[in-house]
Amino acid sequence: MSCIETVPHSTEASGSVSTQIARHCLLTRTRQIARVLTALYDEALRPLGVSSSQLSLLVLVAEYGPLSRAALGRKNHHDRTTLTRNLQPLIAHGWVADGQPGGDGRSRALSVTQAGRELLQAAGPAWSAAQQRAASVLGLEGASALMNIAADLPSANV
Repeated sequence: MSCIETVPHSTEASGSVSTQIARHCLLTRTRQIARVLTALYDEALRPLGVSSSQLSLLVLVAEYGPLSRAALGRKNHHDRTTLTRNLQPLIAHGWVADGQPGGDGRSRALSVTQAGRELLQAAGPAWSAAQQRAASVLGLEGASALMNIAADLPSANV
């Protein structure tokens, strides 16, 4: 039996619709899961002075850089404001370099600095501990399902 339901388009009382949404909304459940997992990773990474969102960006820049902010945002499905907010501390701490303007005079290639590579190495054990805790919270089936869903998301070419 599926626990996924949709709300019919009808003139039912708004309480009924809100109850259906409160109980069955995929977005609400996904955000709850994201908040729990974010807290696990943030707690593990806190001694290093980096958040899970920032580490995720640092990893993407390390794996796909040098790349523009726009390419990074597309790669991680970030809007410009969120991306800028999370990149600022990485640049301020010297973990990511914001290169010279490109041929168009606007885009700047982001790249990981030596300090950023050192942070990635130092973050490995904390990330691994958080990864184990997250896998425990989700269970084997949940963790596998989450990874499969993520793998099937549309990806942007960088």
